[in-house]
Formats: sequence, structure tokens, C-alpha cells
Amino acid sequence: MTTAEPRTAPESASAPEPRVPAPAAEPADAERSTPAEAEVPGKPAVPGRTAEAGTAAVPAGPDPDRWPDVAAPVPRHGPRTAIAAALVKRALNQLPLRVRFADGTELGKGGAVLDIHDPRAFHGRIGARGLIGFGESYMAGEWDAPDLVAALTVLATHAGGLVPPPLQRLRALWAPRRPQEQRNTPDGSRENISHHYDLSNDLFALFLDETLSYSSALFRTLPAEPRHLADAQRRKIDRLLDLAGVREGTRVLEIGTGWGELAIRAAARGARVTSLTLSAGQRDLARDRIAAAGLSGRASVELCDYREARGTYDAVVSVEMIEAVGAEFWPVYFRTLDERLAPGGRAALQAITMPHDRMLASRSTHTWIGKYIFPGGILPSVEAVVETVRQHTGLALTHRDAYGPHYAETLRLWRERFTERAGEVEALGFDETFRRMWTLYLAYSEAGFRAGYLDVQQFLLTKEAAAR
Repeated sequence: MTTAEPRTAPESASAPEPRVPAPAAEPADAERSTPAEAEVPGKPAVPGRTAEAGTAAVPAGPDPDRWPDVAAPVPRHGPRTAIAAALVKRALNQLPLRVRFADGTELGKGGAVLDIHDPRAFHGRIGARGLIGFGESYMAGEWDAPDLVAALTVLATHAGGLVPPPLQRLRALWAPRRPQEQRNTPDGSRENISHHYDLSNDLFALFLDETLSYSSALFRTLPAEPRHLADAQRRKIDRLLDLAGVREGTRVLEIGTGWGELAIRAAARGARVTSLTLSAGQRDLARDRIAAAGLSGRASVELCDYREARGTYDAVVSVEMIEAVGAEFWPVYFRTLDERLAPGGRAALQAITMPHDRMLASRSTHTWIGKYIFPGGILPSVEAVVETVRQHTGLALTHRDAYGPHYAETLRLWRERFTERAGEVEALGFDETFRRMWTLYLAYSEAGFRAGYLDVQQFLLTKEAAAR
């Protein structure tokens, strides 16, 4: 899962980049060994991870070694802080929110509650780093909400009007640009994927269901119940396999392994599956799960970039992976699908999408999701998918379905389980700042889908059969 950043708050999404989700992500669509040893100057290999699993979280606030920008002194005065305070007041006063400040001041028209515990720090962070600062302020505990999803849903619903039009037109002057080091080159993709997916297999297992599916489920009825999540994930996978025409003897290429559930279900149909991932942690666990299912002879998992894929396949399936590709590489991604498909082949994709105008406005912007959750991630729009396929491939888009409300429910179930198991997350070595970050990512992603700002789609692309 990979998610994008709305124009309001921290992807979600984180996301979460919802890669959910996000969209996801990725998310979602959306891989090196667990990077506990990997060193990146100025930040830890695994943000928020204590040196030793089981170590208690530091109670004195964000650890400056792990969270330098969250722990750094906040500018509380100056013109940027004053301008941010004025813009925030203008935006919040027109919303169906009840915004409560520590000094007793209230803004908004009533509704979901937002509590600003440290107004000067809150405004200072937004003045210094915009929406990245909004997310960092939550990580630092400077604001909160009794119902975080409800408050973020209001912000996402009104995303287009929160920033005055003159400032929106000057976005290139004030919004930070995506770091060059996050470009999804082959090496950059490995770093970006590792940042998220190699955090810890055990961490993901705490809040995902038994299938370890990290993408939107497809429920029979909404609202969803926790006991139905695994079956809903299998339903989603089976629908994609049906779209791709996977059956006995089908040669399948999966781009983005996850933890192996799709490869297992495709192999159980009698298909021959080659699955590609950039996460060594995912590869190892997926191989173990495939072996436990007795399907090692039918499914293989390779540590391989999609651009390095070889061979010809009857079907290509990719679930919430395009979100991690990067806009500049979308043509390469779709050409790869075309080149790997045999004549008459079918490609089934699941992708988190965002509105086209917002995608165009934000695709070069550095966001909270991009900084902390899904570096290098960007969600496509439906229009971007359609146009890229038309311009760069010979494939035909023959089917598309959207089911965003199902992702909102999927994220709710993940978020509730993550919250319920916070003690186990801490026991794995993830500190309080990490847990607040992850909570915001899941809640923000859910809010994006509930507001209709984000959606999730299944696409079917087909390749013309060879002439007889």
C-alpha cells in the first residue's frame, strides 16, 4: 500500500505513502533485508526502532537521533509563524470542526474535535515546513483528536479550499520539492521500498490478517467486521486472478510479491508463478509460506526490479505496486507489462488513485508521507493511467472497477488492531513517536478514502492476440 498527501494534513495518506493506503500506495501499489544495520547519515536505518527489541520507549519526547526534525527546537515567532497562524485560523474557522486551543480559544463551526496543545509550536512547524510540519506536530504530541479519522476526514473533504487560491498558484515557491535521492531509479527504488517494507515482518503481522495482505480487501457487505477481513482479502485476490484469466497452466508474472498470498492462490489454481519483489524480508517469508503450502514447485519469488524482468507470460498481476513506481517511470512500468505479456495476454492491476488535478499539483512536492512513510511514492490518477497506457503501449484498457469505501474499512480494521496491540509494537522496539506516526498514517489514509479524495481501482489491460 502507498498513499498520497492531501492538501490538508499529512500518503495516508504514507499516507498513509494509505502505499495504505496507500493509496495506495502504493499502497498499492507498492523491498533489501531488514535494515537494522543500514546507516543513513542524519537518520536511523529504521526510524523509531530502539536499539534492542523490548527496550521501553523514551518518555522524554522524540529521540533527537531517531527523529531529528521532530525533536528539533520549533520556531515559535517570526513572520512565517505569524502567517501560518493567520492561514490556519482562516482555514479552520470555515470548517465543520471544533478546534480547541490550550488557552481556551476555539475555532470552527462545530463537529469533530481537534485539540491544539501547543499552539505556538503547531503554527511554528506549519510555518517552517507546511504540511510536513503538520504531521511532525502530531508526532511530537502537540495536537490530537478524540476521533482522529473524523477530524482528518473533514480536512480531506475540504482540501481544495483550505489554501487561498493566490497561494496555490505560488505553490512552486513555498512547497518543498521531492528530494532527488528519492527518485525511483533501480537503486533508489530498493532504498525507498526498504524504508517501509523492511521495517519488520513481525510489525506487519501484528495488524494484518492471516493472509498478510497489505492492500484493500473486497468485502461482501459494509461496514466490515474483523472476522471477515481474511476472506475479503482472498476475494480481492481471486477477482484479480479471474480478471487475468489465471487457471491451470497459466504462466503468471507478479510484480510486487507482498508476503506471498497472491502467488499461493495462483499456484493453487495450477498456474506457474514468478513473483518479483525488492524486499528481502518479504521474499524470505513469502518463500516460507509458499513452501508450507506445498507449492514451491509452482511458485518462485525473486529479488528483482520489474525493469529487470525477463520471459513471456500469459498474465501479469500487480497489486498496489504502481504507487511506488514514480511518475517519471510510469511509461517504463506499463511498457514492461506490454513486453512481458504474450499475444492475447492479460494484465490485472490494483491501484490507489487520486484526483487528476491534485496529482498534477502535488507530484513534485515533498510530503509528510513521502518523508516518513513511503519515500518516492506517488499515486496516479485514472486519467494518468489511461493516457500512459495509450501513449506508451499497445495494450487496451478493457475493464475498470472502483471500490474506495472497501479500503476505508480495510484501513479501519488495520488501525484498530494496531492500536489494540500497541504494547506488542513497543515490545518489538518501536518507540512512541513511531507509534504516533503510524497511527496518523493509517488514520489519514482511511480519512482520504472516506472523504472520496482517494479511491482504489482494479484495471484489466489486454494484449491483442497474434494474427493467424
